[in-house]
Amino acid sequence: MKKTVMMLGVLGFLVVFGSVSCAGHGQLKAFPDAMEGMERFVIVLPEKAKGEEEASMVELMAGKVMMTDGVNLVRLGSAIEPRPLTGWGYTYYEVTGSSAMMSTMMAAPEGAPQVEAFVMGTPLKVRYNSKLPIVVYAPEGYEIRYRIWKASETVSAAEKK
Repeated sequence: MKKTVMMLGVLGFLVVFGSVSCAGHGQLKAFPDAMEGMERFVIVLPEKAKGEEEASMVELMAGKVMMTDGVNLVRLGSAIEPRPLTGWGYTYYEVTGSSAMMSTMMAAPEGAPQVEAFVMGTPLKVRYNSKLPIVVYAPEGYEIRYRIWKASETVSAAEKK
């Protein structure tokens, strides 16, 4: 009898906490694995209070950590583009374009050390939505970084002229 109660308790614990741990990624099953030569990155956003999500945006940045001269502005020729997930109504994002590095041409001071920096292509801002993961497919060697933008509570009126 005690063994049965103990087994039911353990089973109940696994069912409750197992489903909670998978709940944040339940929608991830809809997104396919990365194709050859690509990697899949997943961002799961924390839930915010009502009204806060509408006032927030997520900036997605795709890039690589590279050595730069620390003086010139450097960027990649890539961009992040939204794509529809056929049959689901969801959106995923794909890094497209050239991974060639572009730079301004200012002369660095003689003997200036090389600096390791995150060099990115054109970023993309998307709506904050904690109910779905943000899935980005990028070529191997890329990193995906993101930051959260929040709207100011101050709303200003424009002048008529």
